[in-house]
This record gives sequence, structure tokens and C-alpha cells, in this order.
Amino acid sequence: MSLLSITNLKVHFPVRGGVFMRSVASCKAVDGVSLTVAKGETVGLVGESGCGKTTLGKAIVRLLKPTEGILAFDDQDITHSGIGALRPMRRHMQMIFQDPAESLNPRHTVRDLLEEPFIVQKIGTKTERKVWIAELLDKVGLSSSAADRFPFEFSGGQRQRIGIARAIALKPKLIVCDEPVSALDVSVQSQVLNLLLDLQKDMGLSYLFIAHGLNVVKHMSDRVAVMYLGKIMELAPAEVLYRSPRHAYTQALVDAIPVPDPTQRRPRQLLQGDVPSPINPPEGCAFGFRLNHPRWKESVGMDLSLKEVSPGHWVQPCPCCT
Repeated sequence: MSLLSITNLKVHFPVRGGVFMRSVASCKAVDGVSLTVAKGETVGLVGESGCGKTTLGKAIVRLLKPTEGILAFDDQDITHSGIGALRPMRRHMQMIFQDPAESLNPRHTVRDLLEEPFIVQKIGTKTERKVWIAELLDKVGLSSSAADRFPFEFSGGQRQRIGIARAIALKPKLIVCDEPVSALDVSVQSQVLNLLLDLQKDMGLSYLFIAHGLNVVKHMSDRVAVMYLGKIMELAPAEVLYRSPRHAYTQALVDAIPVPDPTQRRPRQLLQGDVPSPINPPEGCAFGFRLNHPRWKESVGMDLSLKEVSPGHWVQPCPCCT
């Protein structure tokens, strides 16, 4: 049973120009994404910078309003819900941001930061909240004395643990993890990833895990979705996608995963060309257009919605990429 169901979701931003700053075009950040996340599942979302991953994550928790499509959470359509209707839903879906230094208010103590979700949702008394905050800090590996300190007094990894504590405070069902370890030292990344896995096991959480590092996504995810220029190119179980990627873009991403042995040599598919503009995306297959593939014109006018090529393995059926 799906906890989160996304159907043909689009998030377009107006591009304004002229003397009167009228809308002259649209930036198609997310352009027709369909995806599901089951209870207790982790779905990884990978792709180059600017492909729409973070925008999709923010739309899911309704920090951004979708332009079109259907966004259903726990069998409830929240696509066009107002602030009043969303407030009780926000207890069940939270977000961990990429940069903890930016997402934590430097003027607030850790206690203030962790108490705020309970205050907004009108949960518990001040005494009860004090106990809950100590429990949250213990869950993420910090001492209770951290509650009276400010975010700038902590390292990057510790700040991210505070961000995680804030995200799990209300015992949500879904957490959108927006590159939660990319701003951290490599030595700290594994600690934070293991913390997320432990919390998922203890609390039955579902994750949408957004990242650049495919090796990290493989470690965390049950299924992986590959995104390019606002669209999903391929979706498959993690082991299947890494073992036998079908789309040319996925193959290039897998080839780019670093190998720890410097003496090992392997053939790599180097990406050519530039990512097309989301303001004026090309017709047909955007990746084939980027590569100037000889069969790109065949994709113009084709139905490029995902097709199932094997159980649970979905690929965009483009003649120049599959």
C-alpha cells in the first residue's frame, strides 16, 4: 500500500520580463513525474544538479504548490489543500534539508528549535516537551546539555543531527531527505546515514532520499528513480538498477561512481554537451537531444511515459537511449 502517490506532477515557475514584469515563459522544474513510496520504504532520487530533485521534494511536503497533477498522502489528496488543511498533515511528513547551518535559526537554542513543532501543533505541556526534547537528543546521539546551546556551537554533523531530531519530533510517517549528507565530511557521512537507517527501523519511517552520490543511494534505498530535466528516466529496485541500467543517462551515472582501487581501469561513458534549459526544453528525448544522437528525431512526438521492461523496472522508451 502506497503512503505517498504522485501522478503526473508538474511544478512550473513563471519567468517574468518586460517593463510590466509579465510572465513571458515558464521554468519547467518538475514536468510530469509519477512516483509512489510505500510504508517503510526508501526511494532514492538521483540526477544532476538542476534536474528538479529538490523542487519535487519541496512540492511533496507542500512547501511549493504544484502547477498540475495529483499529490496524495495516506490516501488523501493534498494537491490543492490550504494552510488550515495542511497543518495536521504536516505532523506526518517532514523534511531534512541539505545545509543544517542554513536550515537552523542561529538565534534560537536547540531547545527552541525542537520545541517549536510541538507548539505549532499544540501538543503537550512545557514540562512534557522538556522531557521529549531530552529523548529526541538522545535518539540522535547528542547529550541533553545540547538543548541550551546555539546551532553555531556545533559541528556540521552535530547540526545535521539536530535537524534530524526536529524532523522526527512529531513521529512522522514520511521524511524527505534532501541531500542530508552532501554538506558533511566523508568521515561523518556514514554516521548520519546509519542514524537514518536506525531511526527508520525503530520508527517505521518512509524516506524519499535525494542525493548526488549513487553509492550512497544504493546503500540507503529499496528503489531508485533517476531524474533528468524534470522527468523520471528510469525507476527500478536498487540492486537491479545498479547491476543492469537500461537508460543511457543511468548508465552514465553508474559509470561515474568512483572505484576505491586506483589501479582498476574500466570503460566509462563520458557525458557530452550541456543540459538543455528547463525554460525551453527540447521536444522528444531531452537526453538524446543533449548528446545530438542520430536517432533523436525519432523520439519527437513519441509517448515517452515510463514502460515496464521487467517486474518493477520502468524505463523511458526512447530509441536513442535504450
